[in-house]
Amino acid sequence: MRTIQLLIPALSAALLVACSTPASRIEDQKSVYSSYPPEVQQTIAAGKVAVGFTPEQALIALGAPRRKYSRKTEGETEEIWSYSEKRGPAFGFGIGGGSFGSGVGGGVSVSTFGSDADEKLRVVFVNGKVSAVEESVK
Repeated sequence: MRTIQLLIPALSAALLVACSTPASRIEDQKSVYSSYPPEVQQTIAAGKVAVGFTPEQALIALGAPRRKYSRKTEGETEEIWSYSEKRGPAFGFGIGGGSFGSGVGGGVSVSTFGSDADEKLRVVFVNGKVSAVEESVK
């Protein structure tokens, strides 16, 4: 039982650290952010990206992508960053007991949502700049 008491606060703290917002990322990159033009700052603060953004600007606006892809076409290679509704990993806790003996059990599970995560946004980079932003339509 003592292990569970120690495990829950530690995992809860890890989850809080993993949750970042545009405001927290701007705070972390304040000197870089302040060097951008006002219209770029406004877009980043709104948690959005625009064509022409650098990967650094996209990271501040959106955070780390869930997945990265590389697409080769005639004459160019694109890097695609994918963002989904379900940010992982997700943690689950369980405690159980039994009546046929004196058994008590517990467990922790982790899910990365696999390939079933709801993709909401793709950011396409060509030559180090955003060339397209694809948003899912519901």
